[in-house]
Amino acid sequence: MPKADMTALAARLEAHLGDPHAPASRMPFTRVLDLDEREEYPYAFVNMLRDWGVPEYALPGEQGGKAGDVEANFSLVRLIARRDPTTATALMVTNLAFMPVWIGGSEEQKRAVVDAVKRGARLSWGLSERAYGSDLLANAMSARKVEGGYRLTGEKWLIGNATWSDAVVVFARTGERPGPAAFSLFLMEKRKTPAGSVEELPRERLHGLRAMDISGIRVDDVFLPDSALIGAEGQGLEITLKATQTARTQISSIAMSAVDTGLRLTLDFTEERVILGKPVSDVPYSRRQLTEVFADLMVTDAVCLGAVRCLQAAPEQVSVSSSVAKYFVPTLLEATMSQLSVVLGARFFLRGHPHYGMFQKLLRDLVVANFADGNTVVNLRNLGHQLPQVLTCATTAGEGVRLAAADRAAVLYGMARELPLYEPWKQELSSRGGEDDTLLAAPDAVRRLRGLAGEAEQQERGWLLRSADTADELLAHAALLRERCDALRAELGRAFGNSAELFDLAKEYSLVHAAAACVLTYVHSHTALDAPLPSGAVLLLQLERLRRKVRPHEAVTDQAVVDEVMRVVRHLYRENRLFSHWTFPLAEPTADVSAARH
Repeated sequence: MPKADMTALAARLEAHLGDPHAPASRMPFTRVLDLDEREEYPYAFVNMLRDWGVPEYALPGEQGGKAGDVEANFSLVRLIARRDPTTATALMVTNLAFMPVWIGGSEEQKRAVVDAVKRGARLSWGLSERAYGSDLLANAMSARKVEGGYRLTGEKWLIGNATWSDAVVVFARTGERPGPAAFSLFLMEKRKTPAGSVEELPRERLHGLRAMDISGIRVDDVFLPDSALIGAEGQGLEITLKATQTARTQISSIAMSAVDTGLRLTLDFTEERVILGKPVSDVPYSRRQLTEVFADLMVTDAVCLGAVRCLQAAPEQVSVSSSVAKYFVPTLLEATMSQLSVVLGARFFLRGHPHYGMFQKLLRDLVVANFADGNTVVNLRNLGHQLPQVLTCATTAGEGVRLAAADRAAVLYGMARELPLYEPWKQELSSRGGEDDTLLAAPDAVRRLRGLAGEAEQQERGWLLRSADTADELLAHAALLRERCDALRAELGRAFGNSAELFDLAKEYSLVHAAAACVLTYVHSHTALDAPLPSGAVLLLQLERLRRKVRPHEAVTDQAVVDEVMRVVRHLYRENRLFSHWTFPLAEPTADVSAARH
């Protein structure tokens, strides 16, 4: 979707939802907190957003939806989640449960489900089981073949929308022999099953997303016709794994939105609260904390920009980018959100206050992005299994491969570049040849960054050159990772694939990937950004934040960098813009909340 259209779409939704601080708006913080406190599912919010048409941006255009660009849906969910991650998750569950149908379903199935969702149907995805968690190959729910269809028996647990869904996409065992081909996917419409044959399990009480429906179903010998099978028999695991790649990229929006609102709520306090004759924002330690949080958010924004666009621009590589995003973004931002609580101080504990109660809810809700649709261990394992090949490609690829990667990366990280139509069935379970365009294109991006520095004014030139030097240092880590990877494989043999050391290597690779994403976003989107971006100071602080993971006590920024980043933060805050490379205009403030800031 062109940048102007994306911005207009975001502005239209923001205007519809209104200022979240205003109790009379369509989705106010006061109502969000009330539902959370009473653990009451947000029916009114979900229905209102359905009437506006949000779910249609996750449904294929060929069958009557408005999707074709994953980035548009990602952005809309992000704007909803900045008000309430619970409502965003409830909507997202339906979107993600549709993905197996989109990937492997028949034309008739797609049209039927799209029509149902447009009319208000809610979907859930029956994937995990109580006894086996993320070990899908151990799942016990069975679908026994009979004349004209299958007999489904078993239980699914910790399922979003399980109680209130109208239909469930079910992952079930159809083969006797163990292995990936033993599983298939089915669409079970609960209303068409005999009374009592589908039992909805008690809803689980949650630490975060307290108003969310997370429960399960128990199925007793339910007949499903052959038309309920999604794809071919035995194709269930392949379709599921492709669908989870989309889930991994989308769920990161929850964490980013939580920190966006958390930073905004903190600035409400630090900009107005005066200590020793100056705003808290101007106290050097507080200023450093605020700017570091913003830099962390912008790092994850760059990582997600590439991961989301990869679904369309390079689907054969999305197994790498989606796993990096799903591990790195929520893990980093969970620590970032905690850093903000230090700035708030004692106010962080004021549960009844509409500002700080909301901050506490967001801190709790954010954690869901760490484990929903594939937890940290699952994503690091998925990345680790590809790591030897990916690192070899990253460090030995020839000039032709790198040039081709640079061309593709210009689309992945170029916000003004047009994306091909989203065709999720083209996604691959592992990257072909170990290619990760983000890392392969990084040296070219650093060269471009140095070129841009030569055209900049003196202070900006210095920041960009220091950014290039820092990026080179971080990117050189890939060669060291390959050496360690090769040595560990030789030492551990077959045990290497499940070793703790491999998980550590995957974490470090994610760090290098993130550094490359920051530079690529700058060089390929700098002309598409709105003032006060792009900023060499912001880029340098982003890279320093990543470098601190390797060298925690060494700085590459100074006070001038921090002051410039604070200028950017204040501009976006005062102009009511999203803290992102996509500086979408947010709903105009209508509530007088100045007294609540103190």
